[in-house]
Amino acid sequence: MTEPLIIGAMVRTLGAYPSGWRHPGAHRDPATDADILRHIAREGEEAVLDYLFFGDWLATGPDLEFRDPYLLARIDPVSAVLFLAGVTSRIGLIATVNTTYGDPYTTARSLASLDVLTGGRAGINLVTGAEPRAAGNHGRDAHADNETRYDRAEEFVTALRRLWDSWDEDAWIADAERGVLIDPAGLRSADLHGAQIRVTGPLNVARPPQGRIPIVHAGTSPRSRALAATEADLALIAAPNIADAIATRAQLRTIAADAGRSPASLKVIAPVLPVVAETDAEAHRIVERLLALVPLAEGHQPARTAFPPNRTVDALADALGVAADDPLRAVAFDDQVAADDAARLGEGGAALIERVSRIAGLAVSGRRPLTWRHLVAAHAVPAAFVVGDAHLIADHFESWRDAGAADGFNVLSAFQPAQFEAFTRLAAPELRRRGLLAGDTDRDGATLRDRLRISSRVDA
Repeated sequence: MTEPLIIGAMVRTLGAYPSGWRHPGAHRDPATDADILRHIAREGEEAVLDYLFFGDWLATGPDLEFRDPYLLARIDPVSAVLFLAGVTSRIGLIATVNTTYGDPYTTARSLASLDVLTGGRAGINLVTGAEPRAAGNHGRDAHADNETRYDRAEEFVTALRRLWDSWDEDAWIADAERGVLIDPAGLRSADLHGAQIRVTGPLNVARPPQGRIPIVHAGTSPRSRALAATEADLALIAAPNIADAIATRAQLRTIAADAGRSPASLKVIAPVLPVVAETDAEAHRIVERLLALVPLAEGHQPARTAFPPNRTVDALADALGVAADDPLRAVAFDDQVAADDAARLGEGGAALIERVSRIAGLAVSGRRPLTWRHLVAAHAVPAAFVVGDAHLIADHFESWRDAGAADGFNVLSAFQPAQFEAFTRLAAPELRRRGLLAGDTDRDGATLRDRLRISSRVDA
């Protein structure tokens, strides 16, 4: 029998699509994130999702308002999972830590504490950082180069595992009659003296219930892929289509096998951005609204700090190779795209029109006409939406699993809370019906490692 998929939620309280926060009823105030986090946790747990995943970004700036608004102001991920530890009882909690700037002892202690407090529901996503501004925020002149960052990341993983292994499972004796609390032989130091990291230990937290807490990693560089394939339990990939996902998963499993690891022990997780509704037509209208809400270069917008230069008809025309003197460059955003104009956009334009038709149900000269606003927004802010009712969403999950493209999915929501609710209340039951999502609602004794169906990897 085929195993169910691993399905978690990648939590972005302001939504995963840049205009999502503008959608009617959407959460848009990070000062009230506590309320939306409680709501997301309750929805995810009731839907029997495997985990909640919190990413991170160690800087901010006005440019993020238009590119990735959810990064402007967000709760520290370790703080978020510790907060949710007290309001959940079954779902896994995965926090991101940047190995370039993080301290391994502090990290091991925080995650071991979370694991103890939750009965084994902790997970950690290790990143090496890609934001140059983070260097200044941590007292450094420049962001470290890729090789140095991954040298440190590899030692960071070793440090974490040695610290989590500080206590043997039977080291804590607590024999009141004999007055013996511990077996000293069961407590050991980390004794890591690497080129990048030095840590002595032991860890002053009880042994995590999971032993070694599940490690997650994502990236596209050769060093990143190697770290994911040899050290991580979950490898997060970013694949634009099923063919790329199949190839990436195969590559990661080959690297794992070459390193002497069982390929099956590495779970490959793909992102998915479902827009879910009771009907396909309703889901299409949600995407149409999201496209219409993308800020474009009209009125006061060009004067805004760091406003993107690609949100004009002119920029779209440049990208599609339209002649500089073509009159369509003068059209207004809300003009309908005429058939003769569409014909002058070439193959790239045809592909863009087809994509907008597929995700938003709009068409040239159709009953629901396509406008230049939709085209510019879809080109400037692309997203791999999977749009439709619960059956269509489940079809996507099932086809990727059956093709060997992924072992599971990180579910993103274009805006909160309505789209996450739509996934948990409409799509999740259909996924369970098909055996794609574990249906056991009594998961009180299950650790995150149990949910992910991964071994303890004590030989790592």
